[in-house]
Amino acid sequence: MRNIVILISGSGSNMAAIVRAAEQGRWDQRLNARVAAVLSNRADAQGLAFARDHGIATQVLDHKTFASREAFDAALMTEIDRYTPDLVVLAGFMRILTPGFVAHYAGRLLNIHPSLLPAFAGLNTHQRAIDAGCRFAGATVHQVTAELDHGAILAQAVVPVLPHDTAKSLAARVLTQEHLIYPQAVAEYLAQSPMRSNRG
Repeated sequence: MRNIVILISGSGSNMAAIVRAAEQGRWDQRLNARVAAVLSNRADAQGLAFARDHGIATQVLDHKTFASREAFDAALMTEIDRYTPDLVVLAGFMRILTPGFVAHYAGRLLNIHPSLLPAFAGLNTHQRAIDAGCRFAGATVHQVTAELDHGAILAQAVVPVLPHDTAKSLAARVLTQEHLIYPQAVAEYLAQSPMRSNRG
């Protein structure tokens, strides 16, 4: 069985979409894969309750208790690797990852970003799209590299920017598309990826 570990910091709505897709799509039978664990850097992340309710192991690792970003990422890697993951999925995990962490999971680390990359990497993507006069916005699923919001694009969804959109209204429409394309991209990644015999 191939294990997926999902990292969250808040509501975990993309995580929940992936879990539901895995259940409804019978990933355990069709893809020999399961969501094995959900980890968070915040004990109050609402998504942890959803994961527990679905029988998924959860764990909290508070980044504020570590002296450095490197120390936190090293501890996080140790916890993730307990599940020998074939795939690590960032789903609203609000941490910039160190190069060592990214290198450790190279080729099996995915993220979703609320813009049509390479446009609007970083934060405040919806307001920036509105301010720039964009007629379209969207979301991108991509492999993670050491460079923020770069890496091979796996899926994108396009959402029109409406004349009276605010950052909040645009974000809400983009999020509905995120919930569709992220599970699809994860499933396609698993379908195209052979079982890993060496996971370290």
